[in-house]
Amino acid sequence: MTKKTNHWLILILLATAQFMVVLDSSIVNVMLPKVQSAFALSPTSLQWIVTAYTLAFGGFLLLGGRAADLYGRRKMFLIGVTAFSVISLIDGLSHSGGMLISFRALQGLAAAFMSPAALSIVLVTYKEGHERNLALSVWGAVASGGAAVGLLLGGVLTQYLGWRWNFFINVPIGIFVFAMAWRIVPVHEAEERDNALDLPGAALVTSGLMLLVYGLVKAPVQGWTAHSTLAYFGISIALLVAFVINEMKVKHPLVPLRIFKIRNVSGANLIQLFTAAGMFSVFFFVSLYIQDVLGYSPSRTGLSFLPMPFVIAAGATIAPRLIKRIGYKPILIVAPIVTAAGLFMLAHVPVNGSYFTHVLPGLLVMAAGLGFTFVSLLVAATSGIAGHLSGLASGLVNTSQQIGGSLGLAIITGVSASSTALFLSHSKIKDLAARNAATVHGFHAAFYLASCFALSASILAFFVIKQKKLPVGKSTPVIAAV
Repeated sequence: MTKKTNHWLILILLATAQFMVVLDSSIVNVMLPKVQSAFALSPTSLQWIVTAYTLAFGGFLLLGGRAADLYGRRKMFLIGVTAFSVISLIDGLSHSGGMLISFRALQGLAAAFMSPAALSIVLVTYKEGHERNLALSVWGAVASGGAAVGLLLGGVLTQYLGWRWNFFINVPIGIFVFAMAWRIVPVHEAEERDNALDLPGAALVTSGLMLLVYGLVKAPVQGWTAHSTLAYFGISIALLVAFVINEMKVKHPLVPLRIFKIRNVSGANLIQLFTAAGMFSVFFFVSLYIQDVLGYSPSRTGLSFLPMPFVIAAGATIAPRLIKRIGYKPILIVAPIVTAAGLFMLAHVPVNGSYFTHVLPGLLVMAAGLGFTFVSLLVAATSGIAGHLSGLASGLVNTSQQIGGSLGLAIITGVSASSTALFLSHSKIKDLAARNAATVHGFHAAFYLASCFALSASILAFFVIKQKKLPVGKSTPVIAAV
């Protein structure tokens, strides 16, 4: 077996591991109604099955990447795969909603160590240039395809084997990946002699963000001005301020703050926050609408999302050529508006709706906007970045996506729940039809708010992003997302 063949086997293996990570961020959406029924969870508690994973993943992503450089990529990858597989098994064996949510957070933590270590191995395995770009394009395709396959696979597993198999499926895949990685991935030693890891920084930023999300989830129930709500927000702000102070003082910070002096890095990460805040709500609320209101089965619900990745992929394929002609700033202004239009269309789904008439058009329009946004964001966030900071810049965009999705879903779920409760309080009849009408009314509020997030991304692009002029005949490099 040649060295080149080994390289491609390593890529397939690492892409399989990344596929598991991406899969588990979306596979749970279709099973949510079944879990809600099994554990009698409220809508605000239900969203934590998604949020706990994405928030822990995003909060510890930079720490995981730093650990791979300091302690060895292969070692951290194997540890991450092992932990991810074991925790997936425990997820499937959960006997309460609280247990499932807790271990989903631990699963996200394991993914945060596995994913950046895998990408680091890809980067050192392939030489810079065409070979690496080809490898990264495969990586990006797996990342975008994993979310769509997750929705479809989640529906099939939930309907025919039960929702617990959404987690059990990771176990045999994890065992295979571990065994093969042990055999074919070269041992990698630490990059630096000083292996100081900014654990205080990681603990401060993750706990601060988690407390912020928890406060946002509880606020609609306890009241936005309640003492408990204000305490959550106050402690969260204090923790995040402490994180910034810590990063300014430590010798090896988790996030060197000087990178935010680069205008496009700051702007692109803010845009990513708002884009993800709107995007994550779609999978969550559309899944609930299609199953609970339209009465679709889990597998049919999964199939209903299948057109989205094809439209996103088409947009992402066209985007680099368009960026070469007009630059990324115009696209970052227009594409989020297209996404907002799709979300606005979804904000008008009726109680007695039809998938092809009321759901699919909105999904397709939104997906078209997202395809162009994803690529343009990465180009904006990495253009003009020094080589030794390119990995950090790319990592920040992915972290912003996870955190933005977590915060956005918490805010939108809270607003939706409040809107549903208010509608019911004004309804004289409390039968099933009234409850469905109230639920859909809450979905409307959710999609309206999500469309506002997308419009905010467009406004930020207009005022913050600075267009880089390209040399004639040269295109902007595109770096694949984690």
